Amino acid sequence: MSQATYNKIWTNAQKDLDTQLQTEREQFLQTESDHVKAFRMLAASYINYLQIFHHLEEAHSNLIHQQKRAAIRQVLDGVIGRILELKKEMVGLENSEFHYTDNVIEDLKLLPEDTEIPIPKYFIKENLEGLQLREKTLDEILLNAGLETEKPVKAMTFEEAIKTIQVAERARQGRRRALFMKQIYLAEKRKRHTKLQEQAGPNPDDAATRIQKVWRGYIQRMKTEKMREEEMIFLGMSFPPRLRALRSTPQMHTRQEDALQGEVQESHEEESIKDKLRETEGLDIRETLQDQIGQCFIECRHIIGRFPDYPAIEEGGSMSIFSQKTPEQVVAELAAERELALQKKSQKGKKEKEKGKEKEKDKTQKSGKKEEDEGWKMAPSNFLPILEEGNSQYKAVWQNRDEGRDFLQDHDPELIKAEKREEVEEEIRVQVDELMQKKLENLKLAVDGEKSGKKKKGKKGEKKKAGKKKISELEQDLTPDRTIDSLYRELAEEGILIKVKPVNLSDYVGEYSYLGTTLCQVDVEPMPSLADIRQLIALYGILPLGSQTAHEKAPLVKALLLAGPSGVGKKMLVHAICTETGANLFNLSPSNISRKYPGKSGLQMMLHMVLKVAKQMQPSVVWIGDTEKTFYKAVPRAEEQINPKRLEKILPKFLKALKAEDRVLLVGTTSRPFDAKIKPFCKVYQKIILIPRPDYASRFVLWKHIITQHGGEITKLLSISCLAKLSDGFTQGRIVQAVQAVLSELRLLQMARKPLCTAEFLTPLASQDPVYNEEEEAFKAWYAKTPLSRARIKAAAKREKAGRGRKK
Repeated sequence: MSQATYNKIWTNAQKDLDTQLQTEREQFLQTESDHVKAFRMLAASYINYLQIFHHLEEAHSNLIHQQKRAAIRQVLDGVIGRILELKKEMVGLENSEFHYTDNVIEDLKLLPEDTEIPIPKYFIKENLEGLQLREKTLDEILLNAGLETEKPVKAMTFEEAIKTIQVAERARQGRRRALFMKQIYLAEKRKRHTKLQEQAGPNPDDAATRIQKVWRGYIQRMKTEKMREEEMIFLGMSFPPRLRALRSTPQMHTRQEDALQGEVQESHEEESIKDKLRETEGLDIRETLQDQIGQCFIECRHIIGRFPDYPAIEEGGSMSIFSQKTPEQVVAELAAERELALQKKSQKGKKEKEKGKEKEKDKTQKSGKKEEDEGWKMAPSNFLPILEEGNSQYKAVWQNRDEGRDFLQDHDPELIKAEKREEVEEEIRVQVDELMQKKLENLKLAVDGEKSGKKKKGKKGEKKKAGKKKISELEQDLTPDRTIDSLYRELAEEGILIKVKPVNLSDYVGEYSYLGTTLCQVDVEPMPSLADIRQLIALYGILPLGSQTAHEKAPLVKALLLAGPSGVGKKMLVHAICTETGANLFNLSPSNISRKYPGKSGLQMMLHMVLKVAKQMQPSVVWIGDTEKTFYKAVPRAEEQINPKRLEKILPKFLKALKAEDRVLLVGTTSRPFDAKIKPFCKVYQKIILIPRPDYASRFVLWKHIITQHGGEITKLLSISCLAKLSDGFTQGRIVQAVQAVLSELRLLQMARKPLCTAEFLTPLASQDPVYNEEEEAFKAWYAKTPLSRARIKAAAKREKAGRGRKK
């Protein structure tokens, strides 16, 4: 598509965003007592933001204009953060990670596919070169350490080599012989044709017809080519002839490819513009700043009777003098400071009162007194100001911009000048501050006869006391003399830093649940679908790790637990998170860290190295497979040697060392969560996602996808519906194993004359173990004990009790 099309997509997305922001101002300011209505409002806003996210991501990925991409990127980060905030509100309102919004989707006239969360391409493209270099380095380290071997070249015996050469030579001779015989046949045919022509003589009508055919074909091709060229110019996908000399089509094509890959950088041109601004406007900026600061000194002495002290560099220098505030605002700020001082004095008394109130509340809860339900109100947002700023910037700069003459659509020099002018002013301001500080000292000495003394430093003891903070064991730098590269190499050689398998989130195939709302209406708790699992992985894993702004300001998720039967794709989802974000993957599974870094000091050193490398080379994922072993109720005798509970006490400290700016995620996977102690288990893992076995719709899509992916062809003899029905209870991994067992190399060669049939897959499928009802009920019973599920059960009981009271 042309750049005009993507500009239109951006424009429509900004209009939708403006409408959504207006809707939020009207709806979310008041308290809503009806939880059903509140959830519908949240779900509608959530889905609307998803649509805006789709359009902004498409425009950002395909536009060439650098300033436009920067403006879209700001709004895109804000939309991602707002989606995460709305998700948190939905979870808090319903006390569930899974929501069923099919009725809202129907009201908005959308398809379930429209609610899929897109993965922004800039997560990978902005760091593509670094990721490729890191992958190459890791391959070399693993190869040198012997942890990974090169693909072996298949060796053959001397007799096999002779046989292969003979077969190839005979085939070559056969081809040459066939070509030689074809040439003889064509030569004899030409001779016969020429003899017939000599006997009959040349025909003038045939010659004229042939000339006419050639000429008419040539004319029509020229007309078609001209029409196509005019159409491309009209659509804006090609340049007019007068501009083609200035910029050739191949150059434009390569520029588009570079822009799509995120490799276009105008750094050289920006630097040249900055140098020109420094030369042309630098002197005027310097004189203006000196005049302003000098005038400020004179006015200040006229008002207070003496020259002011020059602001320190830490306080902003002369920039702190020229705050764009009215006198009323300054008076209000002073009054606010006085109020804060008074509040600090009375803060201790208030805290004591609050503690007393909390104790009273606890007593009333224990005695069974009813509390009034104040209803739901939207929490304050960290991303609405970003969205408002991006929206206003779009209206001010881009909405009514005339781009009729901007054929190249790569960048705008005037916008670059505006940005660089501020940088030049900041550089010159530093120099002016030094000059004016000396000038102020001379003025004080000449006019007032006083020397500007330096501020007295506080006592050393006071500074130390104020700056003292407890540093945890993992936050201490145990390796101050080692580089990140050496730590990275050591972790890779020890097998703790592992290679990521290239798997995308879209490869986790599963269908949307269309009966969620219907089942909820009849008081049946529906099982989540695989599409819901994909959405949660994107929300809690991929989007925060990919966007620094979203990770810092959105609700922070430090740890994620994937629980489900064996074969539902838990490890695949871990690798998908790393693939989509370009994250490092650290394997701290009990079986992997056994006998590595022994003792308490060794364990502390290992986690310190992991944390240091993960923070420095973020984003990073720390994976603990079979994580229930870390929190065993009782360690089995067979596993006592590997000491699976090594990480139990230190994991909370590890999570505490992670800050909002650190894009590091702890992901645990377990197929037997009921073997762990529930309280410390749920304390470590903030978010718990229960992955069920696939339902009928997901199995239908899965069979079709896997058979096609492995080279199979679906014909009338192969009933996908029958396979989906018969595989009820089997996980995705079992279905994949059954398909791989059938579609061998020999079977793929026979497919042309012997199509696939349903019965072929039944025997390998029957040899696999399904998920029995007892195991599924065990997972449901365990999940009911998690904090979120207990809160949901309590809220449901409370609503039921309130409903009975109303009926009475």
